[in-house]
Amino acid sequence: MAAKIRKGDLVEVVRGRTSDEKALAKRNERRAAEGLEPLKPGDKGKQGRVIKVFPAEQKVLVEGVNLKTRHVRQGQTQGSAGGIETVEAPISLSKVALVDPDTKKRVRVGFREDTVERDGRTRTVRVRVTRGGAKRGIEQGKEI
Repeated sequence: MAAKIRKGDLVEVVRGRTSDEKALAKRNERRAAEGLEPLKPGDKGKQGRVIKVFPAEQKVLVEGVNLKTRHVRQGQTQGSAGGIETVEAPISLSKVALVDPDTKKRVRVGFREDTVERDGRTRTVRVRVTRGGAKRGIEQGKEI
């Protein structure tokens, strides 16, 4: 799975709490009637670029997604001022999906093997390509 997502790819969060305001307002209205506290919006549906991939842990760091508040102590050097920072935390690979940069829609990814000639040698290279999605207007076999 980690081979499918690389640094700089556009991904979308597909699992977790919703960030849809209408759905959240409806759910919180029902919770208020029951005397429960309202739910906070999540990251589901948000898109962002991959900052870093952690293949051993099966996690990725996505820009603007899974933000955590961190209290930082002031350093002895002048370069680091203390305070409260908001930083991205890694999110599981199973919760994100690749996004086609042209259509901005989620795509499933497969691999195609191409033979490429580099430096006078022919090598077999695996290329990421889209699979399925004809109903959603995504062309099959397009290189990503």
